[in-house]
Amino acid sequence: MDRSHLAAAAVVLATAAIAGAWYARSAPEAPPLAVVAAAPAAAGAVTVHVSGAVAAPGLVEVEEGSRVADAVAAAGGALPGADLGALNLAAPITDGQQLLVPASAGTGTAGSAAAAGDGKVRVNTAGLTELERLPGVGPVLAERISEHRDTYGPFRTVEDLLDVPGIGEGKLAALRDAVQVP
Repeated sequence: MDRSHLAAAAVVLATAAIAGAWYARSAPEAPPLAVVAAAPAAAGAVTVHVSGAVAAPGLVEVEEGSRVADAVAAAGGALPGADLGALNLAAPITDGQQLLVPASAGTGTAGSAAAAGDGKVRVNTAGLTELERLPGVGPVLAERISEHRDTYGPFRTVEDLLDVPGIGEGKLAALRDAVQVP
């Protein structure tokens, strides 16, 4: 290779480097997360937080009037270990709802993974509906229990429920005989 070819190659490389630097500088900045999250849902659509044993957990949009089965499908479908028997797949979905698809307990017992054999509710696998059946637990507290479990992992002892906002010693005493923590 002679000097003219080396000089031409150097010019081409320098031009490519300058063009790359210019392009990188002029690339549009990504919008802040708050702007993306604040985008309104399409007309007639509701947003649901699907978590647990689904292929793609997170926020999904489904048409207004959709059912739990539609939200599970929008989240990529249930995983092989999901316990769909613990959910009412025909229940209507509301905007802002969180839906937890529980995993099978692996105990081999028939029925819901959220219901223990002695009628107690397994707080680590129960959905919002099962949690609301507990004494003194309404929709707000059921949501807090579910969020705490999703954020910090499963409860190890019944006393761990004290970490959930809204559960004090008195509420824990009422729940103690109604829940099971593996």
